[in-house]
Amino acid sequence: MIPHKITPEEYHQMGPIFPDSHLELIEGELFDMAPIGTPHAWTVGQLTRLLNRSRWAEQTFIFCQSPLSLPNSEPQPDVMVLKSANYRQRLPEPADVLLLIEVADTSLHYDRTRKLPLYARHGIPEVWLIDLNARIAEVHRRPVGDYYQTVTTPNVLAPLAFPELGISLEDILP
Repeated sequence: MIPHKITPEEYHQMGPIFPDSHLELIEGELFDMAPIGTPHAWTVGQLTRLLNRSRWAEQTFIFCQSPLSLPNSEPQPDVMVLKSANYRQRLPEPADVLLLIEVADTSLHYDRTRKLPLYARHGIPEVWLIDLNARIAEVHRRPVGDYYQTVTTPNVLAPLAFPELGISLEDILP
């Protein structure tokens, strides 16, 4: 069976039909998003708090669990650090993203197999995949095609855009 592909415009028109569902549009297909548990929510909150307290916070815009506009997709990453711009009338696009963060426990396979290739393909320069179960952070950099050339697992996370900012892995794990 071949799934019916939909556009972002059709996806937005469907909003009132499924008001209580938590869906994500990936390459024209709708996927149920995993429920957010306490460890996941705490980690996203802690990351947001630490990023907002950094001296770069005034130069950036931080979105949490909000859509990223891609052709035929609207993934909803846990955290995006964006270039400062007016997002009142539009969703952020790949060129706006300085850092994208996914926090995973039950969604790890989905994030690795669906979302990371999508982010690489659209040139997102840096993705942190926080694996709550393994208690590690994978830092993915230098996108080429469907993958990232550089993958590291540091104990202190420092974004390419702000290398002086150091976030200890211990500070963001529950």
